[in-house]
Amino acid sequence: MAIIPHTADIVVKDLDRALAFYRLLGLDIPPVAADHDGPFNYEPTHGMALGFMTEAMMAGSPMGWVEPVGARISLAFRCDSAAEVDATHARVEAAGHPGMMAPVDSPWGQRYACLRDPDGTRVDLFADLG
Repeated sequence: MAIIPHTADIVVKDLDRALAFYRLLGLDIPPVAADHDGPFNYEPTHGMALGFMTEAMMAGSPMGWVEPVGARISLAFRCDSAAEVDATHARVEAAGHPGMMAPVDSPWGQRYACLRDPDGTRVDLFADLG
């Protein structure tokens, strides 16, 4: 039996604000119904799904919720080109989300940049330079 990664869940303070950030990255996340009160999953046509759960939802679950100190996960998104890394980073920063690292050509052969989502999760953008 194979174990296959399926979903990375992200706990967020404000679902609408978090989804707006990930849409800025270019993810085609559909609108959420106004009366939606459960977890929200974004399942792309390829790749791993992203799940979004609010802190309030987690606090009411049997698992409970204690806000972590420091980063527990980072997400990396492959872009089609170095120019797309630059453009996406600039678009997200212009919308008011601070970057952690401006785009650079890395020693490992990728154009690389880092942002933070509204809840502090590190979001990396990269594209092969070759």
